[in-house]
Amino acid sequence: MKTINLTLKIWRQAGPDAQGSFQTFESGPISIAMSFLEMLDVLNERLINSGDEPVAFDHDCREGICGMCGSVVNGEPHGPEKQTTLCQLHMRYFKDGDTIVIEPFRAKAFKLLKDLVIDRSAFDTLITEGGYVSVNTGAAPDANSIPVPAPKAEQALDAAECIGCGACVAACPNASAMLFVGAKISHLALLPQGNLERAKRALGMVKKMDELGFGNCGNERLCEEACPKGISIRNIARLNREYMRATFCSDE
Repeated sequence: MKTINLTLKIWRQAGPDAQGSFQTFESGPISIAMSFLEMLDVLNERLINSGDEPVAFDHDCREGICGMCGSVVNGEPHGPEKQTTLCQLHMRYFKDGDTIVIEPFRAKAFKLLKDLVIDRSAFDTLITEGGYVSVNTGAAPDANSIPVPAPKAEQALDAAECIGCGACVAACPNASAMLFVGAKISHLALLPQGNLERAKRALGMVKKMDELGFGNCGNERLCEEACPKGISIRNIARLNREYMRATFCSDE
């Protein structure tokens, strides 16, 4: 199996209030079949064996669906491959002798905890602000008992692919969460189950997004470029329409 050697410049920070800086490591031989996180595992094993502090980084499923992993690699959230999470980025996309700069997602709303680990609980707060959907409990409903036009169903499913990783926030010059919020708003606004809280959801999530310190959309489209699930900025346009509709048409 082909191996490569890399120079890694990794952001190290002992805690939220500590002074951080980049530290340089030599990777040693790395198999090109490894994922990016497996490469960090190998580095950490070597650091532990030598009595040094391992690099802290977020991870969970390592299958590209949980949204836990995420770092900025050479200036790009999740690295250079499009529509790829960090855990699914493989070392074959790098060349022998490359220098890789690895740092955490940076945003006012994402507090840095340690090294590459950030606190993304602001996204959980936004989801909570989104309220609920109306779904009857009990036996499974008959197929097609709630008709949904196919185009709307497809758009809702596309928006529902958002995994809440935060790459859109990290990529945006304004640290905007509008792609994330737009995806969540779109997912529910397009389906009849989400109509009951539709106006309240749009007003509440936008207000909470501002309170948490996320910026506004500057229409740079960097969020769309960085999203590992290819969420379209059309969802931001729908968010704006839903917000305007709720502002001028809601009885609340």
